[in-house]
Amino acid sequence: MIDPRKAALIIIDMQHGFLDSSSALCVAGAAATVPACTRALNRARELGMPVFHAIREYAADGSDVEAARHRGWVEGGKPVSRACVSPRTLDEYEPLAPQPGDRVIVKPRFSAFFATQLDLVLRRLGVGTVVLIGTTTPNCIRTTCYDALSLDYNVVLLEDCTSSRTPEVQAANIEDMAFIGAHIMTCDEFCERGLANVADVAGGVREACFEEAAR
Repeated sequence: MIDPRKAALIIIDMQHGFLDSSSALCVAGAAATVPACTRALNRARELGMPVFHAIREYAADGSDVEAARHRGWVEGGKPVSRACVSPRTLDEYEPLAPQPGDRVIVKPRFSAFFATQLDLVLRRLGVGTVVLIGTTTPNCIRTTCYDALSLDYNVVLLEDCTSSRTPEVQAANIEDMAFIGAHIMTCDEFCERGLANVADVAGGVREACFEEAAR
């Protein structure tokens, strides 16, 4: 069992620039997960979990846009930047907006850990488990998952609070992350039981290594 106060919920890229159908970066299915993400956010706050909003904000001149995405970003009207004509492209959907006590991290690449202070802040808070929701599953969710596992966090993924461009892509990526060590849950399971059924694998390994070293 994991103490929810030693876990953090990370909501990734649930901004209008990724959810609105008119946006060049729209993720099919992402808007449909807003109700589930809202429930998960509310439950995390009830459980006393720190909440992190990991979002994008590209420079208006495109100087920090991934090279592989740059042409489509320019031709698509520069979404998720202050140069975009849509005034809300950077905003999270209103039910998901940060509340007092939440933390906001702007990430320059897919993973919420890449070139951010997320790991530093989580460790300062004594967090050993991250719960991931948001979009998109094969990119930002998956890279954050793998970075978290590489940094020895327990990773929980709420699968119906994430989205991909097709159901097939979603299913394949969920299967891969489960195989490599992420704990897969539904929003209902998380809301009903919190993290009571999640094993502290990372904590168990640390304890075993400490005991071995003390012999």
